Amino acid sequence: MFDKILIANRGEIALRVLRACKELGIPSVAVHSTADADAMHVRLAEESVCIGPPPARESYLNVPALLSACEITGADAVHPGYGFLSENARFAEILQEHDIQFIGPKPAHIRLMGDKIEAKRTAKRLGIPVVPGSDGPLSSDAETMSVAREIGFPVLIKAAAGGGGRGMKVAHRPEELANALAIARAESKAAFGEDAVYIEKYLARPRHIEIQVLGDGGGRVIHLGERDCSLQRRYQKVWEEGPSPALNGTARNSIGEAAAAAMQELQYLGVGTIEFLYEDGKFFFIEMNTRIQVEHPVTEMITDIDLVLEQIRVAAGGELALSQADVKFHGHAIECRINAENPVSFRASPGKIVHYHPPGGLGVRVDSAVYHGYSIPPFYDSLVGKLIVHGKTRGECLMRLKRVLDEFVIDGIETTLPLFRALVREKDVIDGDYHIHWLEEFLAGGGMKG
Repeated sequence: MFDKILIANRGEIALRVLRACKELGIPSVAVHSTADADAMHVRLAEESVCIGPPPARESYLNVPALLSACEITGADAVHPGYGFLSENARFAEILQEHDIQFIGPKPAHIRLMGDKIEAKRTAKRLGIPVVPGSDGPLSSDAETMSVAREIGFPVLIKAAAGGGGRGMKVAHRPEELANALAIARAESKAAFGEDAVYIEKYLARPRHIEIQVLGDGGGRVIHLGERDCSLQRRYQKVWEEGPSPALNGTARNSIGEAAAAAMQELQYLGVGTIEFLYEDGKFFFIEMNTRIQVEHPVTEMITDIDLVLEQIRVAAGGELALSQADVKFHGHAIECRINAENPVSFRASPGKIVHYHPPGGLGVRVDSAVYHGYSIPPFYDSLVGKLIVHGKTRGECLMRLKRVLDEFVIDGIETTLPLFRALVREKDVIDGDYHIHWLEEFLAGGGMKG
């Protein structure tokens, strides 16, 4: 096992990793920018190191500063959390070159799955169904039009190095294609430093289903069921639940086994999430995230498996202690991402929290690093915390969620709590009858009044 783990992140995920380290008896090092000097993970870690000023590129993305922090503290492993450097293959390689273990997949797998085109090719080779579309980057408007006519409109143009909805544009008709392609290329260049894009068939009302996998790098891989992440706004997940209300046992087992078999062939190491669109009984691979996910607590609640703890164990060279038969699913879990944003305009709302009262009770979990008097800085993402509830059934889970949302108090800043209080009372949500465009249609139709 590791002697000391440096946590190369901030906020709730840094605190989440710190807790796993403590439960394993491993000392941890918190790094922070000057803006995060009073952060909860800094207060609770055995050691802390300031790695730069507030801008992420000068602190949390500053590789030399992170290496220096490892050297100063004697950390022999780095947990990247999610975001920042968590899917940066070169960072993982640099750590290896300095005899520091990256707690995550092999750099080759990060690089492979980080290239959306290569990831799609690999999925197809491994027997995972993919969305019809181009086999590689598009070189011209003429080629794009040819592929689009072959697969049929509407089509979705996506950045090859993309994520989070950036560099994605829909063309519903042929006359919209050239403009959508130009915008997608420009957004991709600005966000990712390259303008390579590819094209896929645009599915009208699919669900977004993701499969959680865990491997030890030696060929042992299991899946831990699915999460339904279909309630989204601008391709950003808002509400996640598991198991999906749209799947039956046959579909669940089929796609889970296919995902695990593919990762077994790759000899995948660590946790990962394979994401699919699901429509008319068919699954279509869209991407794989080679890191811990924001919504991993949903899986933990329905399996009683600590994903971060297992992630650390296999990174340290341990064999996977669980077999697929050991994975038992029980009950239902829902996660709400609570952001420091106006619930109608979604404008960011940084500032000081003057009153904070998280809910409690059976089956309630709040993953957050904020506290009474804490100031949300304006430099990073707006996530305040994640509210996760569990129930024996989906109905019980929804009733519990209604109760705890009414208990949750955060004053001093605007948050998205009112959005979730509205959603949990919507018939379509209660019935589980929604798709990836449902939330935007709900908001456009005045579902949230200003």
